[in-house]
Amino acid sequence: MRFEKNRREVLEQDPMKRYRRATGITLSLLRHRWVRALPAFVLALVMLGLSIGAGKAQTAAQGHGEHIYLMRGAFNVFSLGMDDLATRLQRMGYNVSLENYLAWSRIVDEAAAEYKSGRTRSIILIGHSSGATAVTAVAARLGELGVPVKLAVGFDPTTRVFASGQVDRYINYYAPGGMGTIVDRGKDFKGVLQNVSTGGDPSVGHFNIDKSRAIHDKVIEEIRAAIARPSRAPAPATTRAAAPTAPATRTAAPAPRPAAPVARTAYGHQDGMQ
Repeated sequence: MRFEKNRREVLEQDPMKRYRRATGITLSLLRHRWVRALPAFVLALVMLGLSIGAGKAQTAAQGHGEHIYLMRGAFNVFSLGMDDLATRLQRMGYNVSLENYLAWSRIVDEAAAEYKSGRTRSIILIGHSSGATAVTAVAARLGELGVPVKLAVGFDPTTRVFASGQVDRYINYYAPGGMGTIVDRGKDFKGVLQNVSTGGDPSVGHFNIDKSRAIHDKVIEEIRAAIARPSRAPAPATTRAAAPTAPATRTAAPAPRPAAPVARTAYGHQDGMQ
């Protein structure tokens, strides 16, 4: 009796039974076994897609000495152009990894380990929005580790940052007047830095600059050129040595020159004055 009572209580709590009682509608479709298994089926497809992508990257790594890291921006929904570019690059046989910008520190560890082991000769960084800002952070940290970056590409970074690290070529595409900004040159940056504006095209903004086919084509050309360039040797460790002291010698002081006339700027201040 107690078992039967508990069974009735469970059935009374069944939301499907309560729904049928209230509406008179029988949702027998949701009772089918294949519908109940749908979430697991979708998850299996997602995992299959991830494994296929990893397999392509692994195969490409065996044929080339490059590793191209692409970083999406926030929430993984506003930077789907990075997915399109990654797919094109994978089909061309390149070794590609696609990550969210929050994984930037893991990208640093992986890229540094691959380069120092000799598995990777050319590191390329590409990102959109917050991912473009992370490109600068990854390049800077790799520079501290003595790891060069062949090419860095930003799509409309949301934070104004300074290019640094051992980057051969840094190209930043930005849409003026929007959320994105340019990249400034750091004081120790020795590579080529180029900020490329979309020219005020109203059809190109922060949320679709990463999907521009024309910009993708230019980036692919830059990738080909970067991989074709000879690899840069890691920077040697800096050591300080005492400068040799020259023997003391006395030379005659040069004769004083006559004072030159003071030049004036357009604002009427004398040159050399603050």
